[in-house]
Amino acid sequence: MELKLLLLFMIFAGIVAVEIKDLLSSVIAVGAVGLGLSLAFLILKAPDLAITQLVVEILCLIILIRATIKKDLPFSTSGRWLFNTISTIVFIVLFLFFSYFALRQLPLFGSPIMRVSQNYIEEGLNKTGATNLISSIILDFRAYDTLGEATVLFTAVIGVLAVIRKIGRIKNER
Repeated sequence: MELKLLLLFMIFAGIVAVEIKDLLSSVIAVGAVGLGLSLAFLILKAPDLAITQLVVEILCLIILIRATIKKDLPFSTSGRWLFNTISTIVFIVLFLFFSYFALRQLPLFGSPIMRVSQNYIEEGLNKTGATNLISSIILDFRAYDTLGEATVLFTAVIGVLAVIRKIGRIKNER
């Protein structure tokens, strides 16, 4: 039920992102879709993907807002503070609502929810020889997944640094 509501929210935010005239509002709507996807990963019991999606989404929002704010400045200062405040409050309430349902579905700490995780717990020490079970799961059983997540995070950070840097930029003289 929560996943269907979340998907409807993401579809609505995607349509708003395409149809809205203001560039900054469009960027915020795209961010809402990304945050909804992060919550969907939590509902689908994939917290590692949810964390990666959240980090990448926040970094992409930083890049897009920085690129947009200089071009769309009259929108942000034109006296539409009531609309901006109400839309921000609505977004925060919806985000907290879906977060509550996503976090409520997580299992109790220490109780595995899948057969694979029970296999990791029972046979991890014998198969890998590592004394730290978490490290053996991350580096032995799920090494390619961890490498992919690290690559995504590294690429996102490099992208933000490339956009935010000031050295080598040509200033537009007006």
